[in-house]
Amino acid sequence: MYLSLIIPAYKEANRISASLEKIFTYLANAPYDSEVIVVDDGSPDNSVDIIREAFAKPISVGALNPSIQTKLIELGTNAGKGAAVQAGMLEAKGAIRIFTDADLSTPVHEIEKVIQAIEKEHYDVVVGSRALEGRQLVKVHQPFYREMMGRFFNMLVQIFVLRGIKDTQCGFKGFRGEAAEKLFTAQKVMGFSFDVEILYLAKKAGYKVKEVAVEWYNDERTTVGAVSDSAQMFLELLRIRKLHK
Repeated sequence: MYLSLIIPAYKEANRISASLEKIFTYLANAPYDSEVIVVDDGSPDNSVDIIREAFAKPISVGALNPSIQTKLIELGTNAGKGAAVQAGMLEAKGAIRIFTDADLSTPVHEIEKVIQAIEKEHYDVVVGSRALEGRQLVKVHQPFYREMMGRFFNMLVQIFVLRGIKDTQCGFKGFRGEAAEKLFTAQKVMGFSFDVEILYLAKKAGYKVKEVAVEWYNDERTTVGAVSDSAQMFLELLRIRKLHK
């Protein structure tokens, strides 16, 4: 298997079907075999039913490209975005493994930048970034207060955990298969700060990490709480170094 695309999903009944259709249409024309793994993080709505329906459509079962495989993983209870991504990464078989948010804030065609960096430039971890190139690739911005909170969080990341990554929280990252196995097996943070932990572990292990500018479109229907989830992320941040002494 060449490419695994992992999608963590929580309460995504209203947008996951459209996202999967875009993904399958894109991968149908790709010159490599691929698998799409959706991990439902205990959604209380009918996300699982919608995902199954999307997988059952002709476009997704090989009518356009028989090399596309699909898998749905159900966590049963809400364990956190980190837990969902971890489950998908460790279930994946791809030589290259990418996770992306269910709303496709970063369009699916941006996976080619990850593939290029891993396949041609020999990086192990590729971080999609909204902070590079003067943020010109951010086509639809978050509300001002969310952007400011994101920048403040990244400042805390630089102070408490690791330096050198300008945007640790963009929900679009890729890994060489071997690196994914090692990093996500060692992962202990299951909430929204798992990205920082994974990057910390990657740097600690000596993996080659590259940050690449990607297109990004804010979706106002975010499931991330501005106050409650931000507080939890900060607490998780403080634990990362202690967890991996």
